[in-house]
Amino acid sequence: MAMSDPLFTLGELEAAAQLVHRAVPPTPQYAWPLLAKRTGCEVWVKHENHTPTCAFKVRGGIVYMDNLSRSPTKVTGVISATRGNHGQSIAFSASRAGIPATIYVPRGNSTDQNAAMRAFGAAVVEFGRDFDQALAECHRVAHEQGLHFIPPFNRDQVKGVATYALELFRAIADLDTVYVPIGMGSGICGLITTRDLLGLKTEIVAVVARQAPAMALSFAAGEPVPTNSAQTFADGVATRDPCQEAVAIIKRGAARVLQLSEDDIAEAVRSYFQDTHNVAEGAGAAPLAGLMQERARMAGKRVAVILSGGNIDASVYLRILAGETPKVG
Repeated sequence: MAMSDPLFTLGELEAAAQLVHRAVPPTPQYAWPLLAKRTGCEVWVKHENHTPTCAFKVRGGIVYMDNLSRSPTKVTGVISATRGNHGQSIAFSASRAGIPATIYVPRGNSTDQNAAMRAFGAAVVEFGRDFDQALAECHRVAHEQGLHFIPPFNRDQVKGVATYALELFRAIADLDTVYVPIGMGSGICGLITTRDLLGLKTEIVAVVARQAPAMALSFAAGEPVPTNSAQTFADGVATRDPCQEAVAIIKRGAARVLQLSEDDIAEAVRSYFQDTHNVAEGAGAAPLAGLMQERARMAGKRVAVILSGGNIDASVYLRILAGETPKVG
């Protein structure tokens, strides 16, 4: 279903792609034969785990920081909250723009993600029991210290992120369905907007963790439905306070939202390693888990899955490869 008021034009998206590609080359999309055997369809993987931050978010950070650096308002520093991929994007892009960055994360956040953000030059502060508490504190500090707050969902970031969708749709013709994870919504909203701008009929299926159902509940209700917890090891989809603008776009443009068990997601992580030898984080593997859930429905079709990132702590990954499902709580 086409959107009446797209977030950006095709010309703006193509300009964003040129900007992104100065720092991040187009990522590949491969049709892995063992995945085809596993899923019963022609399945293309969009490898967003092949970026400088090992995740799709870096595209949005590049576009956002480029616009910010050309603003007439003097910016002394930026601040944001994250579970990791958004924070790496801001750290990477702020460093390139010469702007100091502070990133808030919840206590117990991925040690590997924290280390990566610090390596890109950001100050990382742990606060709160989950992303939403870290975000609230981030807002307070931004106001107190006069820092420029970068929200987890905004049009510049969605436009940057959408460049992965432009690459995919122009590389692979006649895709029947694309499976994509939902965190705060930039990845799926970029995908929906790009599909509509190109006039395609590709079905878009969103996936979330059953233990973090806020986006699925919001899709069903047609408005944001916050939840009290988001207890999933797939931290990229651990959302409990959805963005209204993202929900509206997803409601108009997605066919359905699937809820996946932790076991489903862990099995998809293992499948990526077994069939492609690629490392997938929980959120990155979730689209494949969704396709596996709908194997009969997709039989014989041409399908794509978005491997949105490969940032997973080694200790967690080893447990999954050993056949375990990580527990969060």
